[in-house]
Amino acid sequence: MIKLLSSTLLLICLVNSHASPETVPEGFESLFNGEDLSEWNIPEGDNGHWKVIDGVIDYDALSEAEGDKNLWSKSEYGDFELRLDWRIKETKGFYAMPYVLPDGSYVKDEEGNKITHLAPNADSGVYLRGKGTYQVNMWCWPIGSGEVYGIRNNAKHSTEVRAGVTPSMKADHPVGEWNQFVITVKGDRLTVVLNGHTVIENALLPDVPEKGPIALQHHGGIGKDGKLSPASSLMQFRNIFIRELK
Repeated sequence: MIKLLSSTLLLICLVNSHASPETVPEGFESLFNGEDLSEWNIPEGDNGHWKVIDGVIDYDALSEAEGDKNLWSKSEYGDFELRLDWRIKETKGFYAMPYVLPDGSYVKDEEGNKITHLAPNADSGVYLRGKGTYQVNMWCWPIGSGEVYGIRNNAKHSTEVRAGVTPSMKADHPVGEWNQFVITVKGDRLTVVLNGHTVIENALLPDVPEKGPIALQHHGGIGKDGKLSPASSLMQFRNIFIRELK
C-alpha cells in the first residue's frame, strides 16, 4: 500500500512539473492557458502537430502545412518583456556543429573552411516582431541558446553588431530539462536572460520592425532520406507570459 501511494505521488509530481500555467506574474498577460492554442494561429493544414499535451505546447517538427509551419501569436507586440519555459524533448541523429567565437565569427581551418564536429542536436526559437530574421535561438550548439542567428550570420553587419547578438555564455540545461527565457525588446534593442544568466545584453537589432507577432519556430522535419532531420524542433513550451512596455 505504501509503495503504491509513493508511486502515485511521484506520478502526480511528474505531471505537475510539466503543467502550465503558473500564476500569471503581476502586470503580465498569459499567451497560453495550459488547455488550448486559443492565443495562437495554428498553421493551415498543420493536422495536429502543434498541440497541447499534459498542459504544455508540444511540437514534433512534422507539421503538414504547405506554407509557414511556425506557430504565430494572434496579437502583435512592440516593446515587451516575454517570459517562457521551453525544453528540447530529444535529439535525432548527429549534426555538424561549428564553433562560434565571441565576435560571432566561426573557427576555420587554414583553407578557410568551418571546423565542425558531429553532435546530437535539435533546433527551434522565438521569432520577434513578425520576422524570422530576429530569432532568439534554442538548440544544442556549443555557443548556447539565445543568439540571433539571422543577424550574427549577416556579413553586412559590423563586427560589433554581430558580437552583440552572440551569447556571452552557454546557460542551457541538458536536453530533456526545462529552460526559461526572459526576452526584453525595447526599440531596436534586445536583452536575453537564460536560466538566470544574461546571455545577450542591449544588443542592436538592425532594421527590426516596430511591431509584429511572436512565433514559436518550426525547424527541420522529414528529409529526402525519409528520416527526421538532426536539427528538428522536437520541443515543448509552457508558462508563456508577456507584458507590453510603454
